[in-house]
Amino acid sequence: LHRQAEQTCRQLVRTQEEHERLLQAAVEQAEGLEHNLRSAEAVLAERAAQLKDTQAQLSRNRLLIKDLREENRGFAMALQAAELKQKSTEEKNQLLEEQASALKQLIGKITPASLSG
Repeated sequence: LHRQAEQTCRQLVRTQEEHERLLQAAVEQAEGLEHNLRSAEAVLAERAAQLKDTQAQLSRNRLLIKDLREENRGFAMALQAAELKQKSTEEKNQLLEEQASALKQLIGKITPASLSG
């Protein structure tokens, strides 16, 4: 009975040692997982910050595009006004050229008559 008790005791000690090794391995595995989790959280935080910066840049770009569109609208209106003014000036110039030509013809008719008279 004494020998059986010793064997049981040794078996219990071996079982306890095996459990301690398994527990130590589980603790080490948990620590590794915690490290991996912290690393993943750091990467995610960095990516989130990058996305936030990108989103802010996109917002700024949208505002710049809006301003440029408004400025382009202003330029288009100014160009249209300039084109209308140019057309009006060309029409006035054409009228003046026609009047100058008519005056030349009139002077041409008057001049020979005054010279012969």
